[in-house]
Amino acid sequence: KLGAATFYKYFEAFGFTEKTGIDLPGEASPVYHSLKNLRVTELASTSFGQSFRISPIQLITAACAIANGGKLMQPYIVSKMLDEDGNVIKENKPVVKRQVVSENTAEVLIDMMREVVNNGTGLSGYVAGYRVAGKTGTSDVLGPTGATGEYIASFAGCAPANDPEISIIIVVNEPQGQTGGGAVAAPVAAEV
Repeated sequence: KLGAATFYKYFEAFGFTEKTGIDLPGEASPVYHSLKNLRVTELASTSFGQSFRISPIQLITAACAIANGGKLMQPYIVSKMLDEDGNVIKENKPVVKRQVVSENTAEVLIDMMREVVNNGTGLSGYVAGYRVAGKTGTSDVLGPTGATGEYIASFAGCAPANDPEISIIIVVNEPQGQTGGGAVAAPVAAEV
């Protein structure tokens, strides 16, 4: 319903067409359909999380944009480094890369993600005493010629949903037995 141009605008805004720039070596580049090649079939498969490759850090960065009121943040690993005397030698500060969606839209999405955990595929991501918001994922492993018959199960979430302080992503490559993110990854997220 969005159409290719609007869908691609948000796909790009959430950071799925670029590396995050996290302060770690070797970040993988995403693989995705360009707007020009986003025809009906590609648009449909991309819209439910298939036919493109992103890294887990890209996925959790996008999920955190929803948790952060629609703001896509620059991810980093260490907030500060101290010398042996306790002096700060390096400090990373939060940096907003861009506003992806409005704060109101982000709130609607968090409510939807709460429903996923409370009544949907993410039930096993529920943690007693916490308002958890999350989204499960089950995607085909793509080889050079298409789907390999293997899966990737995932769960991305945050808590407390009304004022997120913690985010998590669990990605299980090629799970054996059950393959869905709700069955495989969400319980691990709840345990963590």
